[in-house]
Amino acid sequence: MQERREQDAGRAAAAAVRGSGVCGGRAESWGPYATAIARWESLTRPAPPPTDEAGRLSPLFVEWMQGLPPGWVTGTPGLGRPAQLTALGNGVVPQQAARALEVLAPPPTFCPHHTPR
Repeated sequence: MQERREQDAGRAAAAAVRGSGVCGGRAESWGPYATAIARWESLTRPAPPPTDEAGRLSPLFVEWMQGLPPGWVTGTPGLGRPAQLTALGNGVVPQQAARALEVLAPPPTFCPHHTPR
């Protein structure tokens, strides 16, 4: 019963993202997420469709959301959709990793006896 509710919730979320008028990923199809999608598209590339033909989450969309180059995960030979989503879900968003290193890394220390090269 719980699994059925989760599936229904997933379908409802996908329908909300797709919206009523599918226009090749344009604002009409993104519903309340249109502003965020447009902002990310301006920084990256046009968004791929969020779902595949069967209405399931598209790995291409997840790859785009994470700011990865096209095919970074989805172009890996022999890696099916479930494995692609697993890899993307376990991955680190490069922009977040870079910011974490900026914030958390200790400042560089220099040895007073050696000059930097």
